Amino acid sequence: MGTQGRPADGTMTLAEMKEFAAFPSSTQRYIRRSLDVGLSREDALSRWSRDVIEAASIRAQSRIYGRIDHIRDMVPEDSGLDAVEPFFAPLVTMSAFDLGQDRLAGFGAYRFLYERLIGANVRPWLPGAFCAAAALPHLHPEKRRLLLQSISEAAATAPGWSNREPRFYPEWVDKVEQRLPN
Repeated sequence: MGTQGRPADGTMTLAEMKEFAAFPSSTQRYIRRSLDVGLSREDALSRWSRDVIEAASIRAQSRIYGRIDHIRDMVPEDSGLDAVEPFFAPLVTMSAFDLGQDRLAGFGAYRFLYERLIGANVRPWLPGAFCAAAALPHLHPEKRRLLLQSISEAAATAPGWSNREPRFYPEWVDKVEQRLPN
């Protein structure tokens, strides 16, 4: 017998959909592509590459995202520093790649993607990983400034995080031709 969702689940899903809809179309596209790569949902190369440059980017992303299972398994249960290095270094590397693709314009889009790629338990670590990746020298100084300014004080200093898993995972949507009645 199936379980019936609570009304709050629908409200949260709708809020996640609205958040996604507020991102620029290039960010939406990159998030969907990244979820296909990171969650092994589809053949991302055939679905998303429009040219040789994008194909090379997807191949590179697949190599970087090869660590994602390790990252998921290594998310520390608490803030103990002994477990940080084997988890945090790959997370920052993956984050630096994504921020370097110039499609995630700020912390909100980054958080949205990474909550889905890794899970709700990564939330406490996202502000630090984002700031570390956004401060790396592979990004243009102006881009670093914009990224670092995009994280709110509330996000950077949150006293706690929800452990509720995301409900909405955006996917590719085929275009449907609109036919007018005769």
